[in-house]
Amino acid sequence: MISYGQAILIGLLQGVTELFPISSLGHSVLVPAWFGWHHIVDAQSQGESFYLAFLVGLHVATAIALLVFFRKDWVRIISAFFRTLRTRKVESPDERLAWLLVVATIPAGLLGLAFEHSFRTVFAKPEAAAAFLFLNGLLLLAGERYRRRAEVRQLAVEHPSTTSTTEVGRRLDTLDFKEAGVVGVAQVGALFAGISRSGITMVAGLARGLDHEDAARFSFLLATPIIFAAGVYKLPDLFGHLGDGVRGQTLVASLFAGVAAYISVKFLVRFFETRTLTPFAIYCLVAGAISVVRFL
Repeated sequence: MISYGQAILIGLLQGVTELFPISSLGHSVLVPAWFGWHHIVDAQSQGESFYLAFLVGLHVATAIALLVFFRKDWVRIISAFFRTLRTRKVESPDERLAWLLVVATIPAGLLGLAFEHSFRTVFAKPEAAAAFLFLNGLLLLAGERYRRRAEVRQLAVEHPSTTSTTEVGRRLDTLDFKEAGVVGVAQVGALFAGISRSGITMVAGLARGLDHEDAARFSFLLATPIIFAAGVYKLPDLFGHLGDGVRGQTLVASLFAGVAAYISVKFLVRFFETRTLTPFAIYCLVAGAISVVRFL
């Protein structure tokens, strides 16, 4: 099955890579392959396996860490959402953000529910994950380059954000619902092992004029219900026969994943106040290229 040492390492890996724009799914395939844990690699692409049941707990723990970190934001957003249902108006920035998150969550939720299992069984292999990780690096670099285009900078100038003092960016609440939908659809790319959910949604946000800080914040807020719902939806696997022999390891790994996720999001929120996606792009290009050579 899976040892407690392996569980702890994978838990830490999940907590970090789910939020860093370097693909948690890609690393959950590549790292066991690099260590020679072939039973885990093989279990990734099976229709049903102990490893997929094990990952359920890690996803729930990561989502809980995000909820705890952004708890004040979520209290305002949820309150604003129910206020719009009562008044049938969208007036405040929090009310608009609530509906932007709803709109952006729908396409990823529906498409993820329909295709997640199929994509995992087909693409959760080291050679595919390595290629997609390299592609993820290219996407991050392309996003940074596109952010500097004149028409994108013009969007930032027309709707200037007041939260960032280091970068001209568009206010998050000025996104329209079509743009939020595009960001939501971008999340579907994370179904491919090696493509980062946070990375691709940040790129979509940057392409619409958001600064790095707000693009990251929107990405993390958007990821929370998706990750949590996916974990809860799969919980019966963990408590069923697939979880036999791995529930203790799952509990321990989930604790490490939750702590790592909380520390990661705290670091990244500050990092993107002044930094860009470029370091993560370089990492993905290097790690992806080396892995392609190793596994092809």
